[in-house]
Formats: sequence, C-alpha cells, structure tokens
Amino acid sequence: MAMTVGKWRRLQQTAGPAGTFSVLAIDHRGPLRRALGAESPQGTTNEALTALKSDIVRHLAPATSAVLLDPETAAGQCIADGSMPGRTGLIVALDTGSTGDPMNRSTSLVENWSVEKTLRVGASGVKMLLYYHPRAPQAHEREALVRKVARHCAQFEIPFFLEPLSCASDGSQGPLPPEQRREVVIETARRLVPLGVDVLKAEFPVDVHVEPDENVWRDACGELTDAGDVPWVLLSAGVSYDVFLKQARVACEAGASGVMAGRAVWKEAVTLDRLARNMFLQSVGCERMRRLQSLCESWGRPFTEVYDAPRPTYDWYI
Repeated sequence: MAMTVGKWRRLQQTAGPAGTFSVLAIDHRGPLRRALGAESPQGTTNEALTALKSDIVRHLAPATSAVLLDPETAAGQCIADGSMPGRTGLIVALDTGSTGDPMNRSTSLVENWSVEKTLRVGASGVKMLLYYHPRAPQAHEREALVRKVARHCAQFEIPFFLEPLSCASDGSQGPLPPEQRREVVIETARRLVPLGVDVLKAEFPVDVHVEPDENVWRDACGELTDAGDVPWVLLSAGVSYDVFLKQARVACEAGASGVMAGRAVWKEAVTLDRLARNMFLQSVGCERMRRLQSLCESWGRPFTEVYDAPRPTYDWYI
C-alpha cells in the first residue's frame, strides 16, 4: 500500500530510526484540569496545566519519536518556550479530549482548530479521539466524522492517527463490559481503519484485570493486527507502568508498531510540587520512556513493512 510523499515524510518524522513509534501522549485536558484545580489559585488552572506539560515534554521528549499535544494548552506553548525539541515529531489533537467520566462517553472537536491549522503550526500528524461502539445508534454518525477528517488529512497530506475508545452499545452511557472488550476493539478496527486512517491508536484488546494469561493477550493482539491493514500503536489507558510495559511487549510481538504512552509514564508527576516533579521526570519518567522506546525499536513492526514508499514520477510535483 503506497502513500503520498507528504504523508510518508511526516510518518518518518513521527517514527524513530527503526520505523516504529514511541510517542509521548500529553494531550490530556479535562481530567488533568480537575486534578490541578484543587491546588491552583482560582483562574490559573490553564497556566498550571501548561507548566506541567512543558515540564513533561522538556524532560521526556528526547526519549521519544514524537509528542502528542493539544492545541489549547500545550502545542503552541511548548513550541514557543523551547520545551518541544525542533527535531522531535509533533502530533496535535483535533478533539477536545476524554471526559474522564465513564458515564459521559462523548467528545467533540476543538473550536477554531482544524487539520489545516495543524499543518500550519508545523505538526506531522493529526490525532482524533472517538468514543465508538460498532452497534451503537450513533455509529454511522461517528463513522462519517472519521471519513470527513480523513479527507482533510488526505488533502493536506498529513497522517491521520485515530484513537477509538470503546463504550457501551448505547453510545454514551457507561463503560464497555470486560467480556465484550476483545470483540468490540477488533470489530472497531475492521470498521474504522478502511475509512482513511493511517495509524490506529488502539486499546489493549483484553481486560488484563479479568484475563491474566499472556497467551490470550498475544492471540488477541494478533487478531487486532490482522483486522486492520495499517500500523497500530498501543495506548496506555492509565494502567500502571509495569502493566503497560508487559502489554507493550506482547502487542509489539504480535504486530503492533509501537506505543502512545501517557499516564503510565508520567501520572505521578501531576501531584508533586515543581521541584519534586522535575526530579521525578528527570529520573523515573525518563527511564520509563527510554525502556519503552527500546522495546518498540526491538520488537515493533516498522511502518515501512505496512506501507510501500512512494515512487514519484518526474512530474509528481505538478
């Protein structure tokens, strides 16, 4: 499957030298605002959130292939203050983020933000979170949104990273029952990937609290690899770092192309004062990210094994 020159170049910018993805995810908003709000003076939560993200990016970005940021509190700010390295890939969220509330499974797009503006700010990827169940009443509407964003990404030749999060079949209320997780995560990939997704940011297809057998994990991840014909990366979903490391190893062995690691890497830093936070990020956080990066480079499937490099003719630029 061949890509355009623009998308190929930008995937190179978001992947490491081995062609795998070790992405730091720090586009969180609502849940972090609530966590910081109790400790921040009234009206300064955004400033506290930006300071937290700037610290995380400054310390951890050198151990990543790319960083995922939000447009409201981080992308422009981290570029401007120098915490975002110029040589590190940048992916910017199009969505407003997760609610953090299992009873409110709805997201929307950031107002006055777009795929075109993502490209103009110098990013190399667009990410969209989507609560989704294949049999939900809203499924067709959400599939139409994926198609729309995919068309815009194709127009501007920027890779589309889609993050579907499973929810109950009523489409909005409550979490997905654990026994349905594998079927729903895999069927979601089958339905959404063909709509124009370039990289799938996927949930681990097994609830590890219910199923501890790593052979079952590996079979499920292999099934997810077969379900979509694009590279997929594993999201951390707030599990502990030790659990995520095991998940990432199994996923990469079964065909994943890397990770987008968020809270599993840096969540302890949220509740620390600034000095302790930076010490934690310099030591524990950085070591966690480097271990994940090494794992992805050693075991992940390079995106170049999924996509064929473009072969431009001499008039390709016309």
